[in-house]
Amino acid sequence: MQHDEVAERVRQVIRDAGVSQREFARRMVIDPSKLSRSLGGTRRFTTAELARVADIAEVDAGWLLGAHAEHGSAPSRQAEAPPSAARPRRARNAVAGRPAADSGRPLQIVRQTVQLIAEHGFHSVRVSDIAEACGTSTAAIHYHFPGRDELLEAAARWCMDEDTARRAAGTADTDHAGDELRLLIELQTPYTAQQRRQWSVWLDLWAEAARSTAVGELHVEYYRQWRATVAEVIGRGVAQEVFRPVDPEAAALSLTALIDGLASQVLATTPGEPGTSAEDMHGALLRHVDATLTAG
Repeated sequence: MQHDEVAERVRQVIRDAGVSQREFARRMVIDPSKLSRSLGGTRRFTTAELARVADIAEVDAGWLLGAHAEHGSAPSRQAEAPPSAARPRRARNAVAGRPAADSGRPLQIVRQTVQLIAEHGFHSVRVSDIAEACGTSTAAIHYHFPGRDELLEAAARWCMDEDTARRAAGTADTDHAGDELRLLIELQTPYTAQQRRQWSVWLDLWAEAARSTAVGELHVEYYRQWRATVAEVIGRGVAQEVFRPVDPEAAALSLTALIDGLASQVLATTPGEPGTSAEDMHGALLRHVDATLTAG
C-alpha cells in the first residue's frame, strides 16, 4: 500500500476522533512534528506508530495498512478480518503479532514506565517490569514501543505534555502577571507524592539527556518552552508595572535555574526530616521574586 494512502487513513482516523492533530499526537505519545511529516508524506509511519493509532482509535490495524477493501469509515477492531492470504506481508506480520485486545494501551504503558523510572531509575527498569505493572506481556510492550529508547522518549514527552497542561490549567483564571508567576512557582514545587515522582523522572531524564541525542533534543525543546513561558509572564509583569523593568529572558533563566536546583535539594531530603522541604523551596522562590522582580 502506498504511503499516501496510509497517511490519508490516519487523517480520517483523526477527523473521526474530533480532535486536533496536536492532541492526537499527544495521545500517540509522539512528537507532533513527526506526525505532521508522516501525514505530509515526508516521513513514513513506523509499524509501532500505526499500532498505536489503531489502539487509540480502536480501529483495525489491517485497515490502516490497506488489508481491507472496504471504504468509508474506519472499521472497528471487532470487524471481521479478511483472509490472511489477502493481506500484504507487513500487515500479516503486524496482525499476527498483535497482542490480545485487553493488553496494555500506549498511554498506560507510558504512565507505568514513568512511575517505575521515578521509583527505580530508567536503567534499572526492564521491559518485563513494565509488562508486569501493566498486567500484560513483553510482546504487547514491544508491539507499541519496539525498544527501550522509544519508551524513554515517550516517557519524557508524556511528562512534558502533562507538565505543560497542568501549568496551563493552573494559571487559566488569572491575567495578573504577579499572581500567575506565583502560581507557576507553586505548581513547580514538589509538595505531593505525584509531584515528587515527576521531579524524580526529570532528574533521571536530565542524566540520560547527556547520553541520548533523542532525549537531549526533548530536554532542549522542553526547557526552551518552559523558559519562554516564564519570560512571557515576566514581560507582561513589566508591562503591567508589577515587576521592575528587567530583561525577561535573563530573569527567566535565573528563576528556572533556581527552581531546578532547589527541587533537587527537596528530592534529596526525605519528607518530614530536617533539610530542604517543599515549603522551604517555595518560600525561597517567593523571596527571590520579591527581591529581584517585584516593583517597589
